Amino acid sequence: MWYQKLALIFKDRQLRNKILFVLFVLAVFRLAANIPIPGIDLTKIKEFFAQNQFFGLLNLFVGGTMSRLSIVMLGLGPYITAIIVIQLLTMVFPKLEKMYKEEGEEGRRRFNQYGRILTVPLAALQAYAMLTLFRKQGLISGLSPIQLTASIITITGGALFLMWLGELISEKGIGNGVSILIFAGIVARTPSEIFRIAANWDPSQIPSIVAFFAVSFVIIYSVVLVNEGKRNIPVSFAKRVKGNKVYGGTSTSLPIMINPAGVMPIIFALSIILFPQMISNYFAHSSNSFIAKLSLQISNFFQNGWAYGITYFILVFLFTYFYTAVTFDPKAISNNLQKMGGFVPGIRPGESTRIFIHKILYRILFIGATFLGGVAIMPNIVQGITGIQTFSFIVGGTALLIIVSVVLDTWRQIKAQMEMREYETF
Repeated sequence: MWYQKLALIFKDRQLRNKILFVLFVLAVFRLAANIPIPGIDLTKIKEFFAQNQFFGLLNLFVGGTMSRLSIVMLGLGPYITAIIVIQLLTMVFPKLEKMYKEEGEEGRRRFNQYGRILTVPLAALQAYAMLTLFRKQGLISGLSPIQLTASIITITGGALFLMWLGELISEKGIGNGVSILIFAGIVARTPSEIFRIAANWDPSQIPSIVAFFAVSFVIIYSVVLVNEGKRNIPVSFAKRVKGNKVYGGTSTSLPIMINPAGVMPIIFALSIILFPQMISNYFAHSSNSFIAKLSLQISNFFQNGWAYGITYFILVFLFTYFYTAVTFDPKAISNNLQKMGGFVPGIRPGESTRIFIHKILYRILFIGATFLGGVAIMPNIVQGITGIQTFSFIVGGTALLIIVSVVLDTWRQIKAQMEMREYETF
């Protein structure tokens, strides 16, 4: 039973300490999320975010920190954007690709260090753009150059602080630190959404609410099904004789997940789709009529539900392929199999195995990418049909996918830790 497994988790001292460490870091994150920068008008800010759909969505995925103009108002956006940029550059610079794919742990460490360095200017630029926009909207009282500089440094430091917390979770806790912090920011809004439903309760909406939660349950079940789905490629190992002993001769399988990219395509797509909207909002009141008109057209384009949904679907689909191409290398797998004396029955080792794995991977990935993009826009369709606008934490399906994927990934890692402890005890 689940409660017995939960008891086993907390009986193991090392595993318990890791989970408690993650909870402590999340508490620090929520504390920082409630520390505002000086000189703000909270009443005007709440009205602004309630009326602006784009900034309301952006605020959702940083756990409400932006509506408070807290020191961590940017969330992990700059860090994620920096990683996207660095990974895109691997397609342009072969040395960078070699560093990431062929130099092992040391190469990945240097690669991540470049991402951290790039986070600093991106966070500073985004902080300046946001503060300037909010000042034009009258949400922030007049800032002197010294106060503006201090605020930019504070917000940039907050973004780097969150990046550090995420890496601490990955290193000393359980799960992917970046995903867990994004998950925590989304879930933090749940109590307020429940209170809002209770405050605006209307018995006539009961059928729509029931239909809404029924479809949401189907979506969650489908996400779990696809995330856990995999295609097993049979692998055999040749027999080797050393002295009087025979090694190998066993058969196993190489599992390929239907969605090997996990939740990262969703996060990447969201970062990209929000960027032009942020720029257009910044230049909407420009003195140059052409720039102001272009910004208005971009803003109107993303306000259109069909345009937003199609763009979002395409980005999720493409990023699923891109992220898988960066992180999953069929050539390395085929080389490792060949070195260990393994082969796929009926397929020649080496290049033929690489081609076979590549073909299987991208056939399956088409299903995973299509499903991921479809689920991402499904809740928008459901909201349009039922008219239920509460529970905004599943707007666009993005938050729902992140929540389910992070929970599954974290639970998978906890199970792996428990199994490892059982083997050590045995």
